[in-house]
Amino acid sequence: MVREKHIKAQGISIVLCGQAGMGIQTVEGILTGMLKLAGYNVFATKEYMSRVRGGNNSTEIRVSSKPVSAYIDRIDILVPLNKGAISHLRDRISADTVIIGEAELLGDEVSGDKLKFVETPFTKIANDLGNKIYSNVVATGTLAGLLGMKLDEVCEYIKRAFSTKAADMISNNVKAAEAGFRLAADVSTKADIKISISPDAGVKDQIIPSGADAIAIGAMAGGCNFVSAYPMTPSTSVLSFMAKHGRDSGIIVEQAEDEISAINMAIGAWYCGARAMVTTSGGGFALMVEGVSLAGMLESPVVISLGQRPAPATGLPTRTEQADIELALYAGHGEFPRIIFAPGTLEQAFYLTARAFNLADKFQMPVFVLSDQYLVDSYYNTAAFDVSKVKVEKYVVKTATDYKRYEITPDGISPRGIPGFGKGLVCVDSDEHDAEGHITEDLGLRTRMVDKRLRKLESAKAEVIEPQLYPNCKYKNLVVCWGSTYPVVKEAIELLGKSDTSLLHYSQIYPLHPQTADYLSKAKRVVIVEGNATAQFAKLIKLHAGFDIEHKILKYSGLQFSVEEVAVALKKILK
Repeated sequence: MVREKHIKAQGISIVLCGQAGMGIQTVEGILTGMLKLAGYNVFATKEYMSRVRGGNNSTEIRVSSKPVSAYIDRIDILVPLNKGAISHLRDRISADTVIIGEAELLGDEVSGDKLKFVETPFTKIANDLGNKIYSNVVATGTLAGLLGMKLDEVCEYIKRAFSTKAADMISNNVKAAEAGFRLAADVSTKADIKISISPDAGVKDQIIPSGADAIAIGAMAGGCNFVSAYPMTPSTSVLSFMAKHGRDSGIIVEQAEDEISAINMAIGAWYCGARAMVTTSGGGFALMVEGVSLAGMLESPVVISLGQRPAPATGLPTRTEQADIELALYAGHGEFPRIIFAPGTLEQAFYLTARAFNLADKFQMPVFVLSDQYLVDSYYNTAAFDVSKVKVEKYVVKTATDYKRYEITPDGISPRGIPGFGKGLVCVDSDEHDAEGHITEDLGLRTRMVDKRLRKLESAKAEVIEPQLYPNCKYKNLVVCWGSTYPVVKEAIELLGKSDTSLLHYSQIYPLHPQTADYLSKAKRVVIVEGNATAQFAKLIKLHAGFDIEHKILKYSGLQFSVEEVAVALKKILK
């Protein structure tokens, strides 16, 4: 790993590492929740192995006086929970990293090594309270104390977090947090830790959703009332959120027997007048490809939440990557239009998912919300989503007796009726068809129908979302990115402090914004940042905008980009 001392992201970075099943998520959830309620800006993300127990998983929690929404390499405080945790994170540990833990658990990883290690008896304190399961809450209390939280706030949050448990368990967890909190002073002295983070008054009224939550809530706001899916990491968390809240929100959530059934259910739901979505990942979506083509021929709306992960085949099922642009763009045999969104922030995940339903309905085509494991599993405090800004737009028509489902129109958009709403027959067919929806082998009509379907893409281009330019329109260097890399690249550019460098982020990658070539040609040097091996978005830009991006920063190890590595790579290119 390349480090430069002057490239240092703001705030404090805390990392918890241990085997699956050791309660890392418990500490993460409690600590981030209490920090947010106390008014601190918080960001958290995780990397984990595809196993129920064992291995080494880690969670990063950034705490800051100012908003933070990106992953960094630096570790200020490390809490290793088992032997192997330090080795797992060796490349991220520096001489300044404070490691708090138990030498007995960590073994020779801390003996004789030049690490800033502070013995902290989490397990002993927990055993004194009656059970070692309390050790995670002891650690939570210590971290809360190091960050300068108030003891009464910590205890109150612990009571709330365990409110459904038995009274003695609530009491012991509070005692564990208090004991851990008292340890903080000793740890601070031994490690010479000085943390100065101020609460931010604006955090109080904010929310702290994950990317999965934002996509699911966006779907609900967009009028989604039917979800069908077969569980698959990382998209399962979107499905789970909607299943949890489906009954209260009037949503039918169906776990299908496989992905083929899932997409066909969704297409059928749209045919009947519902607003439907499928959630899946690359391997599952591969099974849906025939269904996507069916939607193209039927001119059926369908929203597809596609969470990317490393492939081919099963690949790294719990890691992250941005390598499914071409899969989403070219999925389905034949030629038919589609729209692809790629949100880069939680706010974009909410609003773009809601928008996906309106555009699918309006243009009668598949609309993708392309996310990835990093975006789906990350969360940070953000302004509450404004549901009042989302308008559910429905384009279903009441049919007359002479209704023609596939009437040829100048913009390619035929009136879409649904069975039972009007007097007309709503006939659809997977074979080529005439205006009424009946099978045809009239080759001249075939050509006209293909042209009609493709004209819808030209209509959709009128509503393409403009890429976001930051910080200004006067630049010598332009860094292009898309999807979840946005917060990381944005913070990297801020750290470099180069006034002649701007960022161009695409949250809609297809159709490509028509002014793309204008943005790129203004720059003396253009760099693209992508989480794949072949620069798929750069190829898309070359194909549709005619601009060949020379400088590429690519990553496909299964881990997300960090602020520091992007900053260092950009510094080399832009020197």
